[in-house]
Amino acid sequence: MKLKDNATPEKIRGAYYTPSDLAQFLVEWGFNKNVETVLEPSCGDGVFLESLKGLDKNFSCIGVELFESEAEKAKQAVVNDERFKVINNDFYDEYEKHLTQAGFDLIVGNPPYIRYQYLTEEQREEQSIILQNNGMNSNKLINAWVSFVVASVQLLNNGGNIGLVIPAELLQVKYSEQLRLYLMEQLQKMTIVTFRELIFPDVEQEVILLMGEKVSEFNGDHLIKILEFDSIKDLVENFEEVDKNVAYKEVDLSTTKWTRYFLNQKQNEAIDEVRGDNRFFPFNTIADVDIGITTGNNKFFSVNKEIVKKYDLESVAIPLIARSVNIPGTIFRKEDWLKNVEAGANTYLLDFNGVKEEEFTEGQRNYIKEGEKRGEHTGYKCRIRKKWYCIPSIYTPDAFFLRRNHLYPKFVMNDIDAVSTDTMHRIRFSLLADRKKATLAFYNSIGLAFTELEARSYGGGVLEILPGELEKVTIPNLEDIDIKEELVEELLAEIDKLTRTNKDIIEVLNLIDEEILVKKMGISRDLVDTFNDIWKTLRSRRLSRG
Repeated sequence: MKLKDNATPEKIRGAYYTPSDLAQFLVEWGFNKNVETVLEPSCGDGVFLESLKGLDKNFSCIGVELFESEAEKAKQAVVNDERFKVINNDFYDEYEKHLTQAGFDLIVGNPPYIRYQYLTEEQREEQSIILQNNGMNSNKLINAWVSFVVASVQLLNNGGNIGLVIPAELLQVKYSEQLRLYLMEQLQKMTIVTFRELIFPDVEQEVILLMGEKVSEFNGDHLIKILEFDSIKDLVENFEEVDKNVAYKEVDLSTTKWTRYFLNQKQNEAIDEVRGDNRFFPFNTIADVDIGITTGNNKFFSVNKEIVKKYDLESVAIPLIARSVNIPGTIFRKEDWLKNVEAGANTYLLDFNGVKEEEFTEGQRNYIKEGEKRGEHTGYKCRIRKKWYCIPSIYTPDAFFLRRNHLYPKFVMNDIDAVSTDTMHRIRFSLLADRKKATLAFYNSIGLAFTELEARSYGGGVLEILPGELEKVTIPNLEDIDIKEELVEELLAEIDKLTRTNKDIIEVLNLIDEEILVKKMGISRDLVDTFNDIWKTLRSRRLSRG
């Protein structure tokens, strides 16, 4: 994974090149008796070319590398070997002018990880053309590796193989959604290899192997399998054995994320069963989810009690949850907020909306003037406002949902009319929704399993969920179920107690599953247990990368 983000010269040139044993594995996997032409679209210092050079085979290989110093290294790696041609050029340019007239039986490599804002205008235009020509939309979220993958698949001959090292973002993030559909349509067989260890330990970025086949005699089925290994060593030693014991699954072209392909057939059938059962619905049936307040300058707008007192800000200060550590349980009460206040945390948000300048106290006026002297108003979000110190979209939500979670997602009821920054999402329930039942609808095996399915995981074991993903989470419909208030309060108290002591939720989860899903909703014990296994499987996989 070659990075260009917060880019030092080393990172721009690809400080994180593919380990040689991983390159060797992909070359040996992809090379067969029919391979005559090979492409490495971003060859760097030539690690894949060196692996190819060791093969006693007749073929021709083109390697493309943007940076001259790296291209020279690649040329030296295959010097005097007439099978290789290393081109020092931008892949986009080479693709447009020459490569589209060619076709390749094997394509291997490690596409560059370059965020859109670091691309030149010409590269942005070329990337956009590649995506649009293949039925995809271009936007400012799309990373360069996506267009490299699309172009490479387009250049692959029928019967050819493609083996690439790419970010695990392919499996789950929104901007990769069209790419997933493209791959499912273009490749008849796909094997995705994931690792429990970080292949590039200096980068908080999980990578996977995309190993695809364009079958020459296509029978209409698109197949996928996902294999998981501890490390590169584990992959090299055990791939054949693991691969033959895991069957391909038929691709569901309506599925936008591939996380479910980590699961077995019974578990996937259970997912489809629940999604088709009218006793369940997506969360947005009863609630709207919005990002937390974007202040534009947390340092200025999120303050502690000393600042409030010093500048006479009481009349414009409202209770704030600024950080996830300030929420101990699943119910945020006044005593929780007061503890944060006494601990010196930033527990107030400054809301100057509706206050005329002539109505400011002297302290408030001084606070704004001092902020302007320090340049607090010059950031983009503040600068574009009519009054830079008036934050838009301030409202009191019914509940919060942490954007980033660890052991399990955290859903928090708002008992004191607090607001939050964008470390957590804001939830507003429909008028008829019962927020306590809605909380229980998340804290059960089915709700947590679907949260893992809709969210995305990152290095460090973090589970991140965006508002649109949270709204899609399938939960049991408890609104019309007769559940005694005493039982609801008892179960919520158990959840709150466990989260306040940082204990795992498994114990209370089993209780809620039995009392709510089985006894109240009549869901079969087998189906509930299957979803408990789904949640544990996906969570364990995520946490193993922590």
